[in-house]
Amino acid sequence: MLISNAYAQAAGAGGLESSLTSFLPIILMFVVLYFLMIRPQMKRQKEQRAMMDALAKGDEVVTVGGMLGRVTKVADAYVTLDVANGTEVVVQKAAVATLLPKGTIKAL
Repeated sequence: MLISNAYAQAAGAGGLESSLTSFLPIILMFVVLYFLMIRPQMKRQKEQRAMMDALAKGDEVVTVGGMLGRVTKVADAYVTLDVANGTEVVVQKAAVATLLPKGTIKAL
């Protein structure tokens, strides 16, 4: 006899408790993922959306492409920027990255 007999083990007393304990690391990982990645991203999106809704004529902005300009006209989805004297550019509202303090363009 080279192979010994294998017998089934008795079922554990805490069946529900042991299955919950085995899923605890996965649940903990999703909670950490939510607080470190998902929640801050949702907060940034909410701030960006509020900034785009608050755009008004005369605001100084920076676009995603790095262009500085003063808002001259605001439509539903587009913003017209005055980037130089007599030069206006139409961009999407989503292309506005940052709202600058008043007088920033003159200081440059």
